[in-house]
Amino acid sequence: MFLACGYTDMRKQIDGLAQLVDQSFKLNPFDNTFFLFCGRRCDRIKALYWDGDGFVLMYKRLDGKSSYQWPRSAEAVRELTPQQYRWLMEGLTIDQKKVIAKRSAGRII
Repeated sequence: MFLACGYTDMRKQIDGLAQLVDQSFKLNPFDNTFFLFCGRRCDRIKALYWDGDGFVLMYKRLDGKSSYQWPRSAEAVRELTPQQYRWLMEGLTIDQKKVIAKRSAGRII
């Protein structure tokens, strides 16, 4: 899964987003992966995915005053882990400073 950092013109549809992935990010839009995009308002995202015989374009708009913590770094594109994707969808930043480490069960003293 890849995330387009910065602002994306949300008027772009399948062809425009696929062209952005190919020409600007130098990635293959026909790979079996999701590409995520966000506009200036940070309350809407688009996901582009090639499913083998055509592109799937998904669009999500948050209700109310909610917004995504979308990275605006100088990097053009970032690869996301499944955990980073969950953080993003929960309204958190993908660059968590500290995460509580999981521990295995121990002995009770």
